Amino acid sequence: MYTKFKLFVAIIFISLTTMGQAVKSPEAFLGYPLGEHFTPHHKVVDYFNHVAENSSMVSYTTYGKTNELRPLTLAFVSSKANLDNLESIRKKHLANTGIEKGEALTDKAIVWLSYNVHGNEASSTEAAMKTLYELITEKKDWLNNTIVIMDPCLNPDGRDRYVNWYNQVAASPYNTNPDAREHNEPWPGGRPNHYLFDLNRDWAWATQVESSARLTEYNKWLPHVHVDFHEQGINEPYYFAPAAEPFHEVITNWQREFQTAIGKNHAKYFDAEGWFYFTRERFDLFYPSYGDTYPTYNGSIGMTYEQAGHGRAGLGILNDEGDVLTLVDRIAHHTTTGLSTVEISSKNANQLNSEFKKFYSNNNYKYKSYVLAGDTSKKLKLIDLLDKHDISYGFTNSGTVSGFDYGKNSSGKMTIKDNALVVSTNQPKGKMVKVLFEPKAKLSDSITYDITAWSIPYAYGFDAIASEKLVASTSNSLNQNTTTYNNEYALAVTWNSVNSAAFLADVLQHDIRVRFNEKKFKNSGHDFDRGTLIITKGDNKNNKDLANTLNSLIKKHAVETRIITTGFSTKGSDIGSPDIKEIKNKKIAVLSGDYTSSLSYGEIQYFFEKELNYPFTAINTNDFSLSKLNKYHILILPNGYYGGLLNNDQLNDLKSWIRKGGKIIAIGNACRTFAGKDGFGLKYNQTDDKKEDASQELIAYDQQERESISNYITGAVFKTKVDASHPLAFGYNDSYFTLKLSSSAYSYLDNGNTVAYIENANPVSGYAGSKTLSNLNKSLVFGEQTMGNGSIVYMVDNPLFRAFWENGKLFFSNAVFMTNVNLFEL
Repeated sequence: MYTKFKLFVAIIFISLTTMGQAVKSPEAFLGYPLGEHFTPHHKVVDYFNHVAENSSMVSYTTYGKTNELRPLTLAFVSSKANLDNLESIRKKHLANTGIEKGEALTDKAIVWLSYNVHGNEASSTEAAMKTLYELITEKKDWLNNTIVIMDPCLNPDGRDRYVNWYNQVAASPYNTNPDAREHNEPWPGGRPNHYLFDLNRDWAWATQVESSARLTEYNKWLPHVHVDFHEQGINEPYYFAPAAEPFHEVITNWQREFQTAIGKNHAKYFDAEGWFYFTRERFDLFYPSYGDTYPTYNGSIGMTYEQAGHGRAGLGILNDEGDVLTLVDRIAHHTTTGLSTVEISSKNANQLNSEFKKFYSNNNYKYKSYVLAGDTSKKLKLIDLLDKHDISYGFTNSGTVSGFDYGKNSSGKMTIKDNALVVSTNQPKGKMVKVLFEPKAKLSDSITYDITAWSIPYAYGFDAIASEKLVASTSNSLNQNTTTYNNEYALAVTWNSVNSAAFLADVLQHDIRVRFNEKKFKNSGHDFDRGTLIITKGDNKNNKDLANTLNSLIKKHAVETRIITTGFSTKGSDIGSPDIKEIKNKKIAVLSGDYTSSLSYGEIQYFFEKELNYPFTAINTNDFSLSKLNKYHILILPNGYYGGLLNNDQLNDLKSWIRKGGKIIAIGNACRTFAGKDGFGLKYNQTDDKKEDASQELIAYDQQERESISNYITGAVFKTKVDASHPLAFGYNDSYFTLKLSSSAYSYLDNGNTVAYIENANPVSGYAGSKTLSNLNKSLVFGEQTMGNGSIVYMVDNPLFRAFWENGKLFFSNAVFMTNVNLFEL
């Protein structure tokens, strides 16, 4: 009997040993040591699949696809017992938030590790493979009470853009000289995704497919700890928690303290190796759309880890201190902090659970409800965002609500007329609601890493009240337009949002003729504002399927419509008036490549392809010539610096093209190209108080950084005045809240139309340096200068910024479709 038992034990041991041997190390599986090559994304996926197929401690799944059809994946790493009960553990964990009911989790830690959100910060995905292998071999005891969720690559498209380029150009052996081409990426670089968006600034806005897919999974788990692995410049060593000030006020003392505990655990390992690192500098916890802040505002210990390297480092590079930084080094550092994070989380699982529960039980907020009134299309856009974040909302139809009035930037009241959207803080995601909706986020330090204002009522253009009382609401859905067009005299479509612009783009591509009015009128019992789209039966008499097509497009774009039964208006222009002009298809060129901001170009590309679905042609600056412009009606210059591309002779050629009937739309710093140049009406705004005071106090060296920020604006919101009668402002009223990203200031246009402008420069939200404000007084935000038969539209502030400033997008649509509609013949 004893012999049989020994034989049984031997068989079990052999089986377990064989199973363990079946899981190959990354080196054995890939055929090269980690750090010797950059691994293409598909091979990373293959390795994670291999481990999952051969280990009961790993479950691997696909949660989405990128624009270039690469898989987005997650690995769940834990003990077999935990993986067998994963759904039960998840629900118990969420019971601590109130999202789920029943028994709450008390003894297991949930750790989420996110790698390679910036594609050319490529060492972390290599480290992810090493971390996975070490967790299930050398560190598996930690997994008895810890579930580790690993996303090996948040940005596969960007990573492969970088890896494919590097593997093509790298010398053999690699060249450590920083001048070598393998250390200097071409435009646009591997950092962003397919649409050239910075995915590390898209967590809160979720405009990109990667972010939306990730949030679906992230909100199923809401981990205790979340790490976002990054890289920084080659001369910086390694950064880890604790973070720098400012911390947002919703962050708890425990979250601060445990960041420090994690940092000290890392330091123990780095000290043993003699590795350099720093903490509490540069990387703050304020702007809500980062991979450290978004998790933090959802109860996690959210952290950024920054390894020296970035896209310049390649396989090895000589830094300014004369040391060679290798990919092997970078992998080792990221693997160490990843494992250290799991270790300390495992050791503190009980306290992580209890403090996580406290985070969700504290709902003592000044503002209890945010009430938003506006067009249905705006509400639908916001509802889509709220759904992505699992934030609850409702509607109210009557009464008066008092509190902070966003439009007035002071106390006020609002009478509810029609289905106002109500978002309250008495819900599990209450802290996230506060962060996204609060009028002014409290800054503990004015030196920040990103923009300091983002409040949703300003970004989406709502009339809004922040109420200190809980506003009752129902869960009823929105009442949407039910108008059906049955070949009456005309269909009118309200011009009030991107939905309207997308409808117009669709109509034009269906070869349906469409007009718009430049003056208000009344017809068929309804008042029609400027910019209303008017589609007449007479213009489209040869279109036999007009009614069916229009009704389909109305439903598709959720636009507000009215029926016009006659061409005779009771007030204002008749439908046949010259003031009601036709909009024709435009041929649009957008500059890309050197001199342009890849982020700005990506925002434009994304807007045309994903929001308007309207064609344009991207022209690389290396291929650009003025002669090509005769093929296009519109030239769009993304934010950028064009001094090396457009000299005075070329500017003169541009003026000739504009006078012929062309249109330029210049965004952000592209406006500098024309400022002060002969024939262009744009001039820098200057004040008389710029003279230096000889007696001014000298600034100490260690205070110069802090003093310098008085000259900058780090993403602040200003209220502008608007000339709503100009086509560039159709769909807006007499004010607009702009997100100002720089201190660049231009005077009102002398020989053009100043359409949106800052009269008195006082930010309603966010930080603006004191020395910038005087220049912003009486400064241009949006304007149009007519030049012969054409025009140039100046957009000093970027209305497409990160695709989240929803209320700016109609200005850009107006610039494309409503201004300068008398096109020249191509």
